Amino acid sequence: MADTEQRRGWRLSKLDATASPYLFVAPFFIIFLIFGLFPLGYTAWVSLHDWDLGGSNGFVGLQNYVTLFGDPDFWNAVVNTLGILLLATVPQLLLALILASLLNQKLRGLTFLRMGVLLPIVTSVAAVGIVFSQIFDRDAGMANGLLSLVNIDAIDWRADKWSSWTAIATMVNWRWTGYNALIYLAAMQSVPRELYEAATVDGASKVRQFFSITVPMIRPAIVFTVIVSMIGGMQLFTEPLIFGQGGFAISGGSLRQFQTVAMYMFEKAFRDFDLGYGSAIAWMLFLLITLLATVNFLITRRGR
Repeated sequence: MADTEQRRGWRLSKLDATASPYLFVAPFFIIFLIFGLFPLGYTAWVSLHDWDLGGSNGFVGLQNYVTLFGDPDFWNAVVNTLGILLLATVPQLLLALILASLLNQKLRGLTFLRMGVLLPIVTSVAAVGIVFSQIFDRDAGMANGLLSLVNIDAIDWRADKWSSWTAIATMVNWRWTGYNALIYLAAMQSVPRELYEAATVDGASKVRQFFSITVPMIRPAIVFTVIVSMIGGMQLFTEPLIFGQGGFAISGGSLRQFQTVAMYMFEKAFRDFDLGYGSAIAWMLFLLITLLATVNFLITRRGR
């Protein structure tokens, strides 16, 4: 009897050790299946149909994608998205590196400063968009007021691509630089102090230590922020939508000069009610993000 109980206990213990890890991770995969994979698959199915608010009007195969590849408004949105992405991501991550390096020094009120960089993140994105829309207003904006101090003519920030891209990228940079700086700061604090002490003994300057020790040691954090910033930049929607005041907000200006892919998808799906075409745009956006992430991975692996 004792042997039977012992064997039963051993089997339960083995079952617990084998099954428990799967039970612990199961909620994530179940939620991901319901709210991730199913919407992705259903969107792909809708993209193969002529679909409006009343439902499917028939299977059209890849016709939505064929039309999309010949759609100049779609490619204009892709160019706008990539342009804003570059103007937002590169300065943002460079500023975050510099800010994290400063916060990693022995400064007075360091805790207060570290908490301060979080303020833009907790600010409502709608509030940020409204404030920056006023800052970049053509007639009474603070940006043009500062430019007038150095005898530069006022700029209509919404009038063309580069000015509108710059304004929107400034909005994104202000909001997310502190977030990336805290990630870099956490990575910097895990770098062994002995490396800096040895470099100081060898006569390396602070700048040389930064590029020879800090940057290589926090490389995984840099890769992470590059990928996350890239994904967020490709999905940019709220900032340019609020920036584009008036009746052309969802179109990204009267000439679509700052309309992103996400905005174009929303316009087709929820303003024109062409859900099949909007779903095709959504899938193209997903493929573009996947392509950029793959390129980034290959570059990173080669650099390693």
